[in-house]
Formats: sequence, C-alpha cells, structure tokens
Amino acid sequence: MSILSEETQPQYNIAIIGAGPRGTSVIERLAKLAIKVPELATMVRVTVFDPYRPGSGHVWSPKQSPHFLMNTPASFPTVAPERVVTEPGLSFQQFVDNHGDGHPLDEREATTLRNTRRGTYPPRAIYGCYLEHVYDSCVQVLDAHPNIVVNYVPAEVIAVRPQGIGYQLEYEVSGPANHGTEQVTVDTVVLALGHQSSELNPWQKQLQRAAEQAEAIYLPPAVPADVDYSNFHAGEPALLRGMGLNFFDAMAELTLGRGGIFKEVSDQPGQRFEYIASGQEPQLIAASRRGTPYWGKPVVDEFIPAEISLRFFHAEDLIIKVVEARRSNPESALSFARHIWPQLHRDILWAYYSQCASIEAANPIEDPTAFLVGVEDILEAEHHEGNQVWLSELRTYIEQFPHLSWLDIPSLARPFDQIGFGSHEEYQHTVREYLAGNARHSTGGLSDPLSRAIMTMNAGRMVIKDLVTKGILDEQSRIEEVQAHFEPLVEGLSSGPPLERIEQLLALSRASLVHFIGPEPEFGFNDLSGKFTASSPWVDTDVYEAKVLCEAMMPANRVLQNNTALITQLLAEKVARAHTWRNAEGERMTGSGFDVVGEPYRLINGEGLAHRGVFVLGLQLSSAQWGTAIAAQAGDTTDPAAQTLRDAEQIVIEIARMAGVNLEELLAGSAK
Repeated sequence: MSILSEETQPQYNIAIIGAGPRGTSVIERLAKLAIKVPELATMVRVTVFDPYRPGSGHVWSPKQSPHFLMNTPASFPTVAPERVVTEPGLSFQQFVDNHGDGHPLDEREATTLRNTRRGTYPPRAIYGCYLEHVYDSCVQVLDAHPNIVVNYVPAEVIAVRPQGIGYQLEYEVSGPANHGTEQVTVDTVVLALGHQSSELNPWQKQLQRAAEQAEAIYLPPAVPADVDYSNFHAGEPALLRGMGLNFFDAMAELTLGRGGIFKEVSDQPGQRFEYIASGQEPQLIAASRRGTPYWGKPVVDEFIPAEISLRFFHAEDLIIKVVEARRSNPESALSFARHIWPQLHRDILWAYYSQCASIEAANPIEDPTAFLVGVEDILEAEHHEGNQVWLSELRTYIEQFPHLSWLDIPSLARPFDQIGFGSHEEYQHTVREYLAGNARHSTGGLSDPLSRAIMTMNAGRMVIKDLVTKGILDEQSRIEEVQAHFEPLVEGLSSGPPLERIEQLLALSRASLVHFIGPEPEFGFNDLSGKFTASSPWVDTDVYEAKVLCEAMMPANRVLQNNTALITQLLAEKVARAHTWRNAEGERMTGSGFDVVGEPYRLINGEGLAHRGVFVLGLQLSSAQWGTAIAAQAGDTTDPAAQTLRDAEQIVIEIARMAGVNLEELLAGSAK
C-alpha cells in the first residue's frame, strides 16, 4: 500500500509526444525505474500521444507490406538494452530467439520469426511487432506500479506552450469521434517525433503544379507504406527519383506485390534470380545522382562484425588532443579532413590490402608478409604537417604489384564519374555489370577485400558519430565535410539494401522491367504530352517520359522544412528555434535540427533560453548528433551505436530528479 493516497500525493505529469521507437525507449526506461523503485512519494502520470499505434508508430506498422525489408540484420537493432534477468524490454534478436516472447503472432509472423537468423534482413512489419511488444510489456509493468499511471491518447499534438512552470499541450484526437482540439497541462514534455512531413523544394513544387494541371501523378517524398502504389499501372512507364531504400521498397511492392516471382536459378553471384512476371508490373525508370543504387550489404551476420577493427583511427587520442588544446583555446575542435579522414583512410586501405594479401588462391605476391610490412611501414610513418604524403607513397608502392589495383575510396561514390555512354543499351549493360560486381563482392563477406574495406569505413562512421555527439568536431567541418561529402560516400556504400534486393534488381533489369537513366539526371515536364521527362547528360538516348513521377525518398529531416502543425507552431511562437552556426567567414548558417543544450537535450526557445522541461530525442537532434536515423545497436550500451538508449535513460533520470526522486544511483548501470 502507498503511504499517501492518490488524492493527497503530489503529482508529476509527463507527456511523451511520439510513440515510435524513441518514445518506446523512454517508456522502457520508465518501466525499468518502476521495477527498481516499488514505491514513489510522487504520483507520476504519463500521457503518450501518437495518432498511430504506440510502439510501432508511423514507420514500423505490422500492417504494412511484408515486402518492405529492414536494412540492418536482425542482430543489430533494439529499443531496449538486452534482457539479462527480468527487464521489461529486450533486443530484437532476443525477441526472435524467444519466438515472440509471448507476443500474439499470426501464422505469417510466426513463420517469419522461425526463418530469421542473426544475419537475416526481416520485414519491417515483424520489427513493428517487436516494438509493440516492448511497449505493451513496459506499460503493463508501469500500470502495476501503485504510483504510476500511463494513458495513451491517439492524437496529434498540434501545439506546446509554456504555462507557468509547466506546459500546455493542444491536441486533436484521431478518428471519427474527433470534436475539435483538446488541452492538457503537464510538467515535462518529451519530443520523440520521428519522421515528419516536409515542404517540397521549389523545383518539386513546380513539378507538382505541372502534374496537377495535366492530370499527371506526382508522388512526393513519403514513408514507403504511405505511397499509393495503385498509381502505377501495368505496362506503363513510371519515373522513380532516388535509388536508396525507398526505391527498393517500391521495386518490391510493384513486382512481388503484383504477383511476380523471383525464381532462384543459380548460385552464381549476380545470376541468382530469374523474374517471372505476372503481367501487372509497370515499367520502372530509375534515376539517382550517381546513376546507381546504394551498394548491397556484405553477407555477414553482424552490422559491424567483431573481426573489423580500427588500428589507425584512435578516437581517444583525438579527444585527449582537443582537451589539451582547449586549455589555451576553448574553441579548439577537430577537423574531419585534417584529423579524422587521414586516419580512417589508413584503416580502410589496410583492411583492403591486408585482405588482398591473404587470398592465397589468386595471390601472385611472392612474399605476402613482406608486402604487408611495406604497406604497414608507409601507413605508420610519422609526418610533420603533410598528413597526406603517405597516400601518394602508398599508391606508388601498390603500383609495383601489377595484379593489384589502387582502391580509390572517394570514387566509389561516383562509379561512372565523367564517363559517357553512347546508347541506352550500353548504359543498361554497364549498370548490370556494376551490380553483378556488387553481388560478387558482397557474397564474399569478410573474405572479400572490398567488402572488408566498406565495413571498416562503416565502423569508422560509428566512431565519428560519437565524436560529433561529444562536441569536439568543428561545426563547419561537420556540415561541409562530414555531412556534405563523407555521409553520401558511407551511406551509399554501407546503408544499402540486403544483397537479395540487388540480385532481384538484376533480374528485373534483364527482364526489361527496370531501366536506369544515368548519372546526374535532369527532370522536367512536357506540357504538350502532359508527362514528366527525365534524361542524363552522360547517356546518349531519347528522353524518358511518364505520367507518374515518384520521389523515392523520405521527407527532408530539417525542422525549418518540416510542415507539421506542431513544428510549425513551436518555431512560429518561438517555443523552439532551429540551430544556427557561423562559418569561417562569420556568416550565420542554419542547421537541420532544433537548437538544444546539454545531455539530456533540452529544447532552446527563440530567445536562446533552455526550457526546464522540454526534452528532444531522435531525428530532430540532427544539429547535435550525426546519423540520428540509425537505430540503436543491441549489445554494449556504452558503444556509440547505442546513443539513443543512453539519451532515453538520461531523460528519465532527469525527469525523476525534477519530480523529486534521486534515481541516478538506482539507475546507474541499469542499461547494462
């Protein structure tokens, strides 16, 4: 029994806006608190707002097409630390191993779990089942606590306004019973908003207007499950701009989802499938700036296998260097191009050439040990300020071995840079060769030199994420070097689809159901024909035309571009502001995320003051973190890949402190 009755207890009200993965992580940490503290002097009321089902939220609905696959293996993602004894949460792999952990499953879902291994890329719908299970299990724990009440409201919050020492929320309840807006006052708000809709850019708006006037169909950037695929008609051409994950979702839905079959006919990489058409497929005309899709992932069981290590990129040394420099200059920071990339570049090349030397079957190196000593000597050599001198020395050294080619890392992001193609057929053939090469390399997994190099670069990305979060990377370098140049490189090579999708794309290309436009595509609208147009300056062929143009990409993750009622209100009423920074010329530049301060991240208002009780979690932290869309990794929660779990824990600790309970000691180590 509680010492105080509910009526006489002091109360503390928490609002969690957004009940997708990040909001669910907060609920899970609160449930962990409930287990550790069986009685509270304060009555804690938690209200969860989301128009979508809590747990899965908008993106991860179990009701979406089973053809939409995750782009990480089952061993990677989680919204909770791995269960050790009786934790309310668990990792996704544990959910799989426990056959759903008691969550009700239909026959298809149960079969999916039985067929899921550590290296499997399961449907997003089954991950949605996991998210809902974690949410429901944690709410059950919270509901059993005598001093915690959880209430889910299926609503869209449209405004958050400071009121006294708390905040007033305005929201619209979803469904036919909606009778206008309602309000509630709370002490603390957690913004776990996830993906938000955005304004189109000027050129997209122009295409949209032209389509409306000509009765053509323009499909803007969207969550794949929100796209109306009935707009794609059998046998008719349709343009898709973007060849990342959204493209592969559309490709699968418009083939497998239309009754087509990928028949396995070979065990040779690049030749695995033959496509048997149903006759309901459209003609897909695909374009991206690089002219190719994202690189298909290597066949390994882990997102970053334990065999991948960094021997030259030492984050600890760089952190110490910055700390020492800040004793005399508080503004000291790292430059990606000067301090980070030369080290990571060494690791990537070492991974590549050391693996080349280990391949005995096709290894004409007379003395592999001596070869590696030569590579190592160049990579480890001390230089003064010429920190790129080693690169030309290594290239000269590699030229002594005719069978080895130079691995030009930056060019991997531009495989057809400055190359012209004389016909449509020539370009299709070249892309198929490129994709078949992808299949060969990725099938090799850890034994393939290029795959090993790519996985090493991905390991470096996770370390760089941590350096950005620690605030020791110069902001201009982060935006102009990391996000503008390194991010497209590492995303294009490490964030692609499972290899199965590349094999399927090859089969569709051979069946002439997918056509590739070419690098640097140019889109327009032909008012005479009433169709969209697309062409590449590097491919000499007729202009493509279609009545449908689909932007195969997610809405922009920029708060100034997001057009939801809540973000618009927060910015317009100066409850929040976008982050800004100054470049080397002193110009004020705008960042992509909210302006926040501290850890946990508190929202900063339009006057530059931090809110006492508004915390930000997830995608809108993109000005304080890098790679905010990447899920938290299961396993060691001190790893940079588990940042969102630590963010959720810090928020819960701080909220508890504000509610009058000191939980830091109780929760210390609870994420282990």
